[in-house]
Amino acid sequence: MKKLSDLLDRFSNWKTLIITLAIYMVFNLVLLKNAESKINELAQKTVGVIDLTFGFNPQRTLAMVAEYGDAGRAYYANTEMTTDVVYPIVYTLLFCIILTLLFRNKSYKPYAFINLLPLGVLIFDLLENITIVTLLKSFPNSSEMVAIICEIIKMLKWTTSGLVLIAIFYGLIMLGLKSIKK
Repeated sequence: MKKLSDLLDRFSNWKTLIITLAIYMVFNLVLLKNAESKINELAQKTVGVIDLTFGFNPQRTLAMVAEYGDAGRAYYANTEMTTDVVYPIVYTLLFCIILTLLFRNKSYKPYAFINLLPLGVLIFDLLENITIVTLLKSFPNSSEMVAIICEIIKMLKWTTSGLVLIAIFYGLIMLGLKSIKK
């Protein structure tokens, strides 16, 4: 863990932050937005994507899988196995860089490895993708147990994401207070 944290420390600077932020914005404003629009178009109605739903509702997830239709399910599964594998890597790197920059030179607990917190989101997001692809590819025999596992992983992803955002906001507040003191 220390080696990875140290690597992030050496790699993180304003240039890598700006480049990673630009790539992140391309995913959010173009690639993922277009993918969701295409999924809805293929479903011939607004269904949305399972990845962005909140709460624990396996029946809703199974209903969404059914509503996509054959073409929508195929396109969504392909998106999950391509674009939505790269995207979590991009946002994880972005959040790791931000946390490294905010908490750099704070080697004492609890800050020593805070820049690795986004790796939890990455793991949960990739596991979520696996369950979503499983549901999409196995339709009409999608398993309720897989949907339940998907919902649990999704909740873990959102909870970990929230912790990352709290850490970022805390770091920004502390940076702001430090600037005011100067």
